[in-house]
Amino acid sequence: MRIYAFPQLLAACLLMVGISSRVSAQELDWAQKMFSELKVDFGNVASGSDTRHQIEVKNIYKEQVRILNVGTTCGCTAANPSQKLLETGETAYIEVVMNTVKFKQQKNSNVDVTLSFTDASGATTSKTVRVPISAYIRQDIVVEPGNVDFGAVDAGAGARRTVRVAYSGRTDWHINGVQVNSDYLEAEVREQQRSAGFNGDSRINYELIVQVKPSAPVGVIRDKINLLTDDAANPMVPVMIEAKVEPDIVVSPGTLLLGDKVIPGSDRPYTVIIKGKKPFAIERIECESDQECFKVRLTKDQRTVHVLQLSFTPPEIPGHFREQFTVTIDGRPEPVTFTAEGEIVAPLTSASKTE
Repeated sequence: MRIYAFPQLLAACLLMVGISSRVSAQELDWAQKMFSELKVDFGNVASGSDTRHQIEVKNIYKEQVRILNVGTTCGCTAANPSQKLLETGETAYIEVVMNTVKFKQQKNSNVDVTLSFTDASGATTSKTVRVPISAYIRQDIVVEPGNVDFGAVDAGAGARRTVRVAYSGRTDWHINGVQVNSDYLEAEVREQQRSAGFNGDSRINYELIVQVKPSAPVGVIRDKINLLTDDAANPMVPVMIEAKVEPDIVVSPGTLLLGDKVIPGSDRPYTVIIKGKKPFAIERIECESDQECFKVRLTKDQRTVHVLQLSFTPPEIPGHFREQFTVTIDGRPEPVTFTAEGEIVAPLTSASKTE
């Protein structure tokens, strides 16, 4: 990644020739260069749907950059930064949320983000970047609840949630399928009801069923799926999906730090804690190498928290030391792992002590 100093960037931009004044102005705008996008169009969204998007703001310069203010020009949108101080290479996220409950039809707004930096001479420069936001909030489609929020999901367990999609309009309107972008999600729709309304329009209800697959890795799933309808003008209706896949068992620390000046000759005690969401028993602990530097006493009790007392006998060979442990849990298909690392130094000899 190239890191710029602001004066160098300005000089480089001033030297550019043979381009239009509009492009030149864009090149001279240091603040806009930090944004992943300068326009957000949500397209057509359902009434009540959770409509949000994250804009990345990355500091590509040598100086610190501060986000002084984030505001919007319409009450239909709200925006907040994930952090306000950016060191070189750091990224902040401006989360933009469209209010689809209170507002309807075409809504246009702007997010104004004011950035500043201080150069080596102490001079401070600020710039406001305006990002246009637009969405068409459909009144004929309602999603309830507004998104599919799984909350915390245990790794390997998977999860299933259902939301209601209601349509009021054409009597022959259908959802034909679901477009899923993530390898770790599955979705389907089932028609639940189709009846005539008082004004001649139909009342159609669908059930949207979304599943997080057991194969989903630990981490945050933040994605959207699209309902595919037979409406030629607006064939897709987005629905936000959120889930946090958490391990059912956590080892702390994941990397056991033995120290940077470990001297052979005496045993050292260390503690590792293994926590579960429900009681479990440790069947065995195995080391990857055959050095036999660690000893640990196990109990076969079912507990939610196991405190392991490890005794470490440093090897005689100086240098970087690393060991990986595999912990087999009774009844759990996959083991959990953790590592130990440290620097072994040569023991002091009598001659060294005298000197």
